[in-house]
Order: sequence, then structure tokens, then C-alpha cells
Amino acid sequence: MTRRNWSNWGATASSPWFATRPTCSRKESGSESEVAANLVKLIGEKQGKVVVTSFASNVARLHSVCTAALASGRRVCLVGRSMLRIVGAAQSVGLLTEFDFIEPDSAASLPDSQVLYLSTGSQGEPNAALSRIARGEHQHVRLGEGDTVFFSSRVIPGNERSVSEVQNMLAERGVELVTERTAHIHVSGHPCRDELRQVYQWTRPKIAIPVHGERRHLIEHARLARSMQLPFAITPTNGEMVKLGPGKPSIVDEVPAGRLHVEGSIIVPADAESLRERRRIAGAGYVWVSIVFDGGKLADGAEVFARGLSEPSGEVADESLGSVDQAVDLALERLSSNDRREDATVERAIVRAVRRACEMTFGKRPLVDVAIHRI
Repeated sequence: MTRRNWSNWGATASSPWFATRPTCSRKESGSESEVAANLVKLIGEKQGKVVVTSFASNVARLHSVCTAALASGRRVCLVGRSMLRIVGAAQSVGLLTEFDFIEPDSAASLPDSQVLYLSTGSQGEPNAALSRIARGEHQHVRLGEGDTVFFSSRVIPGNERSVSEVQNMLAERGVELVTERTAHIHVSGHPCRDELRQVYQWTRPKIAIPVHGERRHLIEHARLARSMQLPFAITPTNGEMVKLGPGKPSIVDEVPAGRLHVEGSIIVPADAESLRERRRIAGAGYVWVSIVFDGGKLADGAEVFARGLSEPSGEVADESLGSVDQAVDLALERLSSNDRREDATVERAIVRAVRRACEMTFGKRPLVDVAIHRI
């Protein structure tokens, strides 16, 4: 998500409403100028190769890094598709045009003290440029003793493990790591309380609609807005439609919202039955049972086929399914002649028996299909 400079967001004193991002417990989020000054100082102290990784969408941070590189006599090389795309977009609207970026081949020919790589992968994404550098798989960038990687970003909750793995791989190569925990090289793009108060004072809206955050963030932000004497503060959930006017603002309807998945040539919702079945098969396996009846009697023994069930060590598939075969036979024996004539009754009995037997043998309760043939 693109960072915004809230002071130039375009709201005016006559704005009737104001949708904002979540507040935080700190008074102020900090200044990008302080980060830029620190980057100039810290990068200027390094003699080896320098890699700085950050959110590519934070163009202000990219500007700070490039300024620090220029002040340190380093040329900037962009690595990672997102970095190339965002910088290209920024330059198309007149930003970052004062910097001359070099290609990876040119960077490789420079002394280590004269190059800075601006890289994607601050969140430990496995296919991002920094992860490939850490694994030693990047086509152009190699790091080792004397080199430094700056993580000019904060770890998004949930990414701690992937970021730690990348940092461990870099440390194993002798690379020095500098993070926002060890140096002041990052500030949040989200406003804090005092900054939000200032924005509300500038814009003087009548309606506040907090967006983009956990539910607790939205509710706390609405509380802050009310403390600023805003007449209305609404906290909708995803999909709820808000009427701003005329009259009192309120939630008036709900529209479909949620994730969509591309399934071959069609688009389906994330909770589609086909996707639920696929996840279940992936986790628990699949069993298909074929039964042939001649009237109320079995014409032949039931056939059991399985996919995705691991065989115990030393056994083959047919041996490990023996308990399932026995469970099916026993379930059929317990059915009366009349029950055997009812497909739904037969299917329920077989499904229960197969799942119970698989749980005992494999520790899984697979998806089970029963094919009943009558002659």
C-alpha cells in the first residue's frame, strides 16, 4: 500500500468526511528526515558492499536511501522486480529523477565501497531478491565478510520467521545486519495520535470513517475522532455500505466482499466447495469405494482405492489398506437386505466405516466417495 503524506492529502476545511488509516499508541510516528540523516551517517561508515531493503512502495524511503548513497559516494543498483517497477512509476511522475541508477553488470565492476543495492525482500519473501542473495542464488549480487545489509522496515506480524531465516543466512555468510531495532533507520508510514489530531484540526471533517486495520484499531480511532468533537464516527466492517448523506450518515447495505480465486478459466469465492474439498484432500487424503449389488446381495467384493494416504514403513499400499477393506466388508455385513437396497443408507454406513478405519490406521479422516452399481 502506498504511503501518503497526510499534510498534502487534499482534504480542505470544508471536507464533509475523512477516511483514515489506524491510529497507534505512540504520540508521533517520527520523521522521515531523521531516518534519512541516520542513513547518511551509517552508510557513510561502511567500506564493503551495502544492501538496503525496504518496502518498494515507500518512495520517500527510497529517496532517503538514494540520498545517503549519493552522500557516501555510492552508485545505486535496483534489484527486485517490485523495486524496478515502483522506481519506474515514481520517475514517470517526476520523482527520483535526480538519481542515476546503474545496471547490475555495471555495479559488479565497481569497488565494493562505491555500490549500494536497493533490494526487495524486507519481509523475507522466499522468491524476493534479498532471499536469493542470502541463499547465494542471485545472478548478480554476492555478499560476504565486510558487507552490510540494512533492514529499513519493520517486520509485519506473521513474517517474523521468514525474516529471521533470511537474517540467519546472511549472518552465516559474515554479513553485518542493521535493523530498526539496532538503529533509527525506519519510521512508520501510519500516523499516530498527535498527527491524527493535527489532520483533524486542519480538515475539520463532519464524519470520520477509520479504515485499514484490526477491529480494535478502528474502534479506538473512532473514539479518538469523537474526542475531537466530530459529530459522527462510523466503523464499518468489510462489505458494509455507508451513506454519507443527505441526512445522518449510517450503514445502509452490504455488498459482497472477500477473496476470489482463479480456478482454471473461472473465478470462484475463497469458500467455494471445490476449494474446501481440495484442501481436505490435501490434508487428509481421498478414498473411493466401488460396490456392485445384485438386488440385495453383493455381486462381488467391494473395491477400495486410495490417494494421498501414506503407507506405514515397510508396507505397500495394498497391505496398509487391508484394515479399510475389512471395515467396508463388516459394514456391509451389518446392513439388512432392505438397507442394502437404499443407496443413501449404504453410502452413510461405508463412509463412517472408512473414516473410522483410516483414523485408526493413518491418523486421518479422508474425503470418501462411494460408487454403488446395481445389476
